[in-house]
Amino acid sequence: MKLQKPKGTQDILPQESAKWQYVEGFARKLFAQYNYAEIRTPIFEHYEVISRSVGDTTDIVTKEMYDFYDKGDRHITLRPEGTAPVVRSYVENKLFAPEVQKPSKFYYMGPMFRYERPQAGRLRQFHQIGVECFGSSNPATDVETIAMAYQLFEELGIQQVTLHLNSLGNPESRAAYRQALIDYLTPLKDQLSKDSQRRLEENPLRVLDSKEKEDKQAVENAPSILDYLDEESTAHFEAVKSMLDNLGISYVIDSNMVRGLDYYNHTIFEFITQVADTELTICAGGRYDGLVEYFGGPATAGFGFGLGIERLILVLDKQGISLPLDTQLDVYIAVLGQEANSGALELVQALRRQGFKAERDYLDRKLKAQFKSADVFGAKCIITLGSSEIETGQVLVKNNQTRTQLETSLAQVKSDFQTIMDQLAESKIKKLLL
Repeated sequence: MKLQKPKGTQDILPQESAKWQYVEGFARKLFAQYNYAEIRTPIFEHYEVISRSVGDTTDIVTKEMYDFYDKGDRHITLRPEGTAPVVRSYVENKLFAPEVQKPSKFYYMGPMFRYERPQAGRLRQFHQIGVECFGSSNPATDVETIAMAYQLFEELGIQQVTLHLNSLGNPESRAAYRQALIDYLTPLKDQLSKDSQRRLEENPLRVLDSKEKEDKQAVENAPSILDYLDEESTAHFEAVKSMLDNLGISYVIDSNMVRGLDYYNHTIFEFITQVADTELTICAGGRYDGLVEYFGGPATAGFGFGLGIERLILVLDKQGISLPLDTQLDVYIAVLGQEANSGALELVQALRRQGFKAERDYLDRKLKAQFKSADVFGAKCIITLGSSEIETGQVLVKNNQTRTQLETSLAQVKSDFQTIMDQLAESKIKKLLL
């Protein structure tokens, strides 16, 4: 039997991993500017953490969760999304305590798991970057968080990103709209897909979110939730729109957008981008003011988003955006003969201790093959080390781009290689001036 990775998973190989590290590092730096701190939660949770918060009737819970009973007969699930685990942690660790600064801002990065049909940018093990902000019901928090995602895409260079915006209102507005939607959809029930016929009974707002052709046709003339917002909900949404306008962030009102999770209220949003002829959601989120209380904490406002790393990198690739990845070696040591083996090890370690990215030959190959390796690694400098260099204590350091070279002592290479690199760079400039 040929052993292969499970369906819906992928190996992230070194050349791709460099892109992931860049995007993750970019996000970490940006989130820090907004005063977010990293939180890391377990990859698996008790089943109820997800089922009760995300919603028993959602596709995630009814169809997609990887859940099982462990050896202690506990019902466990691999986490399918990031918000519920962070809220559970917030409550369990009493991060709502008065001495903890509010709003409390967290970000996370890591794998999520859903059993669904694998496709481009959507896998059964996928990775999310997400943020959660607790303790502020100010609409400025909604806008700041949306603006942070917008800045991330803008600074990465992603094009054709559109912000889709909607409000689900407060619980009272949502209840009024739910009844209006039931009244509208009930006569059309036979025209709906089987899934949406079930949703109509359990959670009618989810019919609006369906991708099935017959459901899209049925909801074309459905009432808009925006017509059912009460005074408080309308004021919140108007403030969000006004602040987005002030920041110059354009948006499209999408009154059919409901998001696939039950815990949202007030502002919800998606960032959608165009890849070839396909629209891809690359980031989505919203407000969830009841979730902390649902987990047994005090009434606490919440707002957050999640974005898929696979999708983000797919968009970067499809839009031809090259990331400034620094995968070059600073120095490669070509080793001549076994008698230089130990000396080469000392030298490469001394360079690494100075903070340089260094590699050496271990395979006792011909010089030509070693120089080829140096080129493949993009080495900026090459040092050739044989028995004569070890005896004399002198080596030639060659700039692999300009071919200029400098004779220096092994002692200086081991103690102050930066000065040598600077001298090689200066000689390059002098050469250009001449």
